[in-house]
This record gives sequence, structure tokens and C-alpha cells, in this order.
Amino acid sequence: MRPTEIRRSDMPGPKVYNLWWGDKGVQPQKGIVQYSVSPFRQRAAHNLIRSYIFNGYRRLSSQAVYWVIPFALGYGTYSWAKRYDAWQNSKAAHVAGHGAH
Repeated sequence: MRPTEIRRSDMPGPKVYNLWWGDKGVQPQKGIVQYSVSPFRQRAAHNLIRSYIFNGYRRLSSQAVYWVIPFALGYGTYSWAKRYDAWQNSKAAHVAGHGAH
């Protein structure tokens, strides 16, 4: 018998402990531990929306200082620059001598 014939076969040889998937004719293997999760722990999304409303509000409100103040400063600067640019390009700015035209 050639060694390539053994490699081509799908079934494992006779020296394998577990002969084939689902074969009930062999002894149960030793050292295999099977874990399971309690059905009460499997409900990961239970009360997800309700808990986010209260916990999410608490977390967002504690971080509001870090994003409201920079946003307000940025928006204030943007609105001031838009108003100043509109004034500089107006007739009143040219009459006042601030226009470069």
C-alpha cells in the first residue's frame, strides 16, 4: 500500500481515539469540559432601552462640560466671523473705510 492512499482517505485510521464526528461507539473522551450559560444570564438585552435612558442620561450629563463648552465657543466664533465678514463686504464697511476695495 502506498502512503498517498492513506492521505487521500477521509476517515481517520484505527489508532485515533475518537473515530468520527458523532460516533457513539467509542468511550467518552476524558478531560473535555462543557460550559453552559444560565438562561437568566442569556438575556443580555433585557431592559436595554430603559436602562440606557437613566444610565445614559447620567453618563452624558457628566460629560456635557467637556463637549458643550468647546461647541459653544466654536459656534460663537463661527457666528461672529460670519457676521463680521458680512459687515466687511457691506456698503457700511466701505463707507467707514474698512474695505480694501
